[in-house]
Amino acid sequence: MTAPRANPAGVAAPFGPLALFRTLVSIGPAWITLLATAILCALSVYAVDLATTLTHAPDETLSAYASKQLVFAAAGFGLSIVVMLVPVRWLGIASIPLAIFTILLLVFLLIPAVPTSIVKPRHGARSWIDIGPLQLQPSEFAKITYVVALAWFLRRSKGRKTLRGLARPFAITLVPIGLINLQPDLGTASLFVPALFAMLIAAGARLRHLALIIVAALAIAPAAYPLLLPHQKARIVGLMQQFKGDTSADQDINMQSTTAKQLLAAGGITGNTDAKSRVYIRYSSLPERHNDMIPAVIANRFGLVGLLAMIGLFVIWIAGALLVGATAHDTYGRLVCVGCAAFIGGQVFVNLGMNLGLLPIIGITLPFVSYGGSSMLACWVMSGLVASVALRRGVAPRRAFNTAQDEDE
Repeated sequence: MTAPRANPAGVAAPFGPLALFRTLVSIGPAWITLLATAILCALSVYAVDLATTLTHAPDETLSAYASKQLVFAAAGFGLSIVVMLVPVRWLGIASIPLAIFTILLLVFLLIPAVPTSIVKPRHGARSWIDIGPLQLQPSEFAKITYVVALAWFLRRSKGRKTLRGLARPFAITLVPIGLINLQPDLGTASLFVPALFAMLIAAGARLRHLALIIVAALAIAPAAYPLLLPHQKARIVGLMQQFKGDTSADQDINMQSTTAKQLLAAGGITGNTDAKSRVYIRYSSLPERHNDMIPAVIANRFGLVGLLAMIGLFVIWIAGALLVGATAHDTYGRLVCVGCAAFIGGQVFVNLGMNLGLLPIIGITLPFVSYGGSSMLACWVMSGLVASVALRRGVAPRRAFNTAQDEDE
């Protein structure tokens, strides 16, 4: 029995198991990303178990949450293999229908007539679609369709070198940002901005144009404050109180941030034993400790050393993705790798900032580590996209941010 192999041009050819092994070995820097993904997922299962169980019964090995997370990780791995074997340019060709389908899902979430049995608000946000035992979060998959669609648009767009030409990619970005923000999920919506700028830079946009846009955005940002929802304003006010050393809201709006920092500090340099850490975590009453605040759990168990090691794994993931982009044979592959790296990097930065009390808590999970099926699957798909680009990269490395047209176009 033979399996399909893709050559650098993306054309499938029959080959046997040995050739398949050689092809997988040949993906080069993508192995760095895949290895970091696997280690982060293993850490995730343990951390979720740590956050959700004080002690185990004699016949149990993992908590219910951790067991589900293990299933999510296994499903994500299988999905990434499928994505890896599909030429990434096929996704580019299908990016328009994929984007339309994703937009329809995001619109569906906002329809008031949809029964709560299908779309049930959680923490005040209409972000999930319940399909029997499955809970789908369309905004997670919107990141993927956004990357493949914007990369497909930018690969030939000549307007990226002019200030006026940047209007179209910004308009494309406003669609998912607007729909996700209406849920409301300002945290996830904000992640599209760094991804946009990273992909524009990789596509050859002029830095002075992007700098001008950033300066203009910062100038008008204060005018958007009155448009924020009450709880969003409260988070910003609470953060300012922490910066000033005001502890009056530590048991109110700042309780989550304060408790997370206490757990972080209790971990010290090298962390606590498993049993001691479980006690700390359980009786800290930290909300969302298996989701948004899981870095505090990891730091309590493994200390500063463990937290830095985890950050190092994310750096490795991003470096692997960018190295694959550096050797991609066309503009599209490079842009896909850069877009995925920007989403992962931006999400890690915001989540760690929340846990360290440097940013307001806006509901951002930690990629690969926080509990959640949609997030886990979406992150694995990004790893699969990087590997797909690596399988079809050119023979000779080329400059990562080359702005020339695709060689095969």
